[in-house]
Amino acid sequence: MKKSLTIILMLLMVFTMVMSGCSSDNSSSPESGESAAGDGPVNISVFSVQESGIDIPTNQFTKFVEDKFNIKFNWQINPSDGAKEKRQISLASGDYPDAYLLTHYIDQFSQADLLKYGKQGVLLPLNDLIDQYAPNIKAAMESNSNLKTLNTAPDGNIYGLVAYTECFHCSYPSKMWMNTDWLKKLNLEMPTTTEEFKNVLQAFKTQDPNGNGKADEVPLSGSIEEFGVRIIPFLMNAFVYDDDRNYLQMTGGKVQSAAITPEWKEGLTYIKSLYDAGLIDPGAFTQNAEAFKKIGENADAEILGVGAGMHPAIFVNIDPGNTRSAHYNPVPPISGPGGVSYATHDGGGVSPGAKFVITNKASEEAQIALIKMVDYMFTAEGQTNGASGLKGIDWTDPGEGDVALGKDSKPMVKQIPMAEGEAPRNAGWSGMAHFYMPKEYRDTFVQGTDIYASDGYERRLYDATLLYEGHEPEELFPIWSVWIDPSEIDEASLLQTNIRNYIEQNQLQFITGNKDLNKDWDAYVKGLENLKLDRYLEILQKAYEASK
Repeated sequence: MKKSLTIILMLLMVFTMVMSGCSSDNSSSPESGESAAGDGPVNISVFSVQESGIDIPTNQFTKFVEDKFNIKFNWQINPSDGAKEKRQISLASGDYPDAYLLTHYIDQFSQADLLKYGKQGVLLPLNDLIDQYAPNIKAAMESNSNLKTLNTAPDGNIYGLVAYTECFHCSYPSKMWMNTDWLKKLNLEMPTTTEEFKNVLQAFKTQDPNGNGKADEVPLSGSIEEFGVRIIPFLMNAFVYDDDRNYLQMTGGKVQSAAITPEWKEGLTYIKSLYDAGLIDPGAFTQNAEAFKKIGENADAEILGVGAGMHPAIFVNIDPGNTRSAHYNPVPPISGPGGVSYATHDGGGVSPGAKFVITNKASEEAQIALIKMVDYMFTAEGQTNGASGLKGIDWTDPGEGDVALGKDSKPMVKQIPMAEGEAPRNAGWSGMAHFYMPKEYRDTFVQGTDIYASDGYERRLYDATLLYEGHEPEELFPIWSVWIDPSEIDEASLLQTNIRNYIEQNQLQFITGNKDLNKDWDAYVKGLENLKLDRYLEILQKAYEASK
């Protein structure tokens, strides 16, 4: 997603106008969400998901939008565990609310859901509502083609709105963080190639960099969580592109599987050589994040040489006073024998589906009030008040000397830190309000200039990500933004799951030696053929062509 001057100007202009009080108060307008007869607030039932530290009915932002848009909410709050199942039950039973407002990282409508319930008439197309009452949503989609693609179904209807939260450091998730304190002690340089990386790990294993006289060092570790902590993608990217999701690559506009290429086999051979030399913690292929962090925070001695992670807080505490955190610094993408140095890249928190929909139970008044409320969250003020908390409680205007996260950005938002022991402020909706947060918006947040201090952590991640930016292939298959033909969604989903599981199971068996890369490689490729890999690629190619 390329930086757009139009987006920057639009966001800053809207932000400045609203923040300075220049925007007009249209509360007396018949379009403000009140009933045509002026009978008071519009009653709206909403299905949502409980988030930690937030009580939605008593939340201060809830009261703020109720007053602003003349709404009285009837909340149906559901625990995150089982929320998806309850949502599906409500839809199947016919006893569903006026709207669903979800958090994208807990539950949201899949593209298949949107098409299914949209065709049934359960979910209302939002196109006309957006055209008439949502100028900010409309402007965002006109200036951002990716946002428009994500929101627009193949039939041209917008059945729901996505969470477009463009997190820069999340968009390059497969990073490595090396103990540079150990590098200095051993008089080593940051590695730039696969061979140098292996040599550094060997030195960490054999030269006692923690100085305790024990061979207790763990050269390289990670975990098996879903995103950004697995060790294989960073290493494989020195041979062939590894998306860490579906193992797809693009060549000349054609969707291909990277996992059957000679380069994939070469990458597995390299990773196996690290494993055979005892340079990879076997637990990296079995442990969860909690076990991984126990290695990084080992109480007796500092034992971790390199940790895989989107950010170092995954495996080491970044609390003030913990000097160990500053020892871990990013390893830029390394080059393999063929000169390849890719970096896994994705939408940075942007995913297909929808977090907000309006159902056919909603009255016309409710539809208008809801779309106006969401449109407000497409302004900088609305997005900040909703996602970060209300101004004066959770954030304030920057002061003299404050610096924005983005190098060329004007500081606009300064978050007010929580005091030790302070109770949750319950002033914002957090993930429920994440609607439109492009990189240009996030770059306006004030960040400290000391990257190892708690108020500079985001800058630390931002600066690290700059080392990875541009290392993605020129062609990427945007699986997160293509709509698969409704008649093929179930088939594609099953193929995707079976193929992904097969690739991941086999790469582990090859690395650990349970399968032989020379003897068993052809059988492995044949297995993917039997799982209908060609058919899966055919479906994806068709969806990609349609998206263009």
